[in-house]
Amino acid sequence: MTGLRIDKWLWAARFFKTRSLAARACELGRIESNGQQAKPAREVHVGDMLRVRSESGEFQVEVLGLNEMRGPAAVAQTLYRETEASREQRQKTAEARKAMPAFEALREGRPSKRDRRVINRLRGRE
Repeated sequence: MTGLRIDKWLWAARFFKTRSLAARACELGRIESNGQQAKPAREVHVGDMLRVRSESGEFQVEVLGLNEMRGPAAVAQTLYRETEASREQRQKTAEARKAMPAFEALREGRPSKRDRRVINRLRGRE
């Protein structure tokens, strides 16, 4: 096998859960192959450099193998090699995300007695 559709490869390499999600990402311009935006039918060859932007982050990978069937994660990880710069960038963004303060979800319904006390204190009524 010399080439494979990029949407099929992204699905087999487990970047996306379904092939239609991989095709949609290609259509939205979130996939680049060798510096050019890739359409779902574009062929991927061994040695190609891909930039993949998904919910889990941005990856820059080199294609090491082709596989039409989606298999276990251990097999999928052998299909590509992530660049060192990409790995470092993802770690930095993960650390920055962890450092951001977490906001608690808004409560529904009436404020509790404790909430009313806090509100009154903020308004200067206490």
